[in-house]
Amino acid sequence: MADFRAIGTVCETVMQVLRMHYRPEDFNNELEFKVYLARNFTQPMSGGVSLLLYRVFPNGSHRTPAGRLGPGGRRYRTQLPLDLHFLLTAWGKDASLQHTIAGWMMRVLEDTPILPAALLNATSPGVFPSDEAVEIGLTELSTEDLLRLWSDLVQNTYQLSVPYVARNVRIESTESVEPGPPVQERGYDYRQVVVESPR
Repeated sequence: MADFRAIGTVCETVMQVLRMHYRPEDFNNELEFKVYLARNFTQPMSGGVSLLLYRVFPNGSHRTPAGRLGPGGRRYRTQLPLDLHFLLTAWGKDASLQHTIAGWMMRVLEDTPILPAALLNATSPGVFPSDEAVEIGLTELSTEDLLRLWSDLVQNTYQLSVPYVARNVRIESTESVEPGPPVQERGYDYRQVVVESPR
């Protein structure tokens, strides 16, 4: 149950995971790790990994999880559970470097499928509660959708990219649900059900 900064925090933390595992001697290159906007693709880095968040979608398996209970038993509005779909792009001056970077980044994220709160909050302090975690995994993006996305970004100049999803990022509400007035008395409404016999 994170606050409204959760989306940006997850994206930056994925980049931080790659930075922590990066060793320049493995690539004979200085690599960069950045979260990109669409406009950054017109003048990209020479070597490294970029993350483009291209879709935020409601999580289907946890559509309306209950809001948290605050001090004194006050209930807050339902959480907003989201799946964050992003594209990791390997940048390099030649195909060999791109392929090496792609294999390396996929292996690192496969070894780090869960982002715990301590890691998330190291990027942006206080966003996630201590018992929260975010799951990162590969996802599917059809070739047609991938090429259409690249066509919109940089006019068909495709770079090697891998789609990922961060599942069930739950954003907490700051609005509490006001309780109704206390019940004063119970009322019973009895009605007689008349069943007509068939003719």
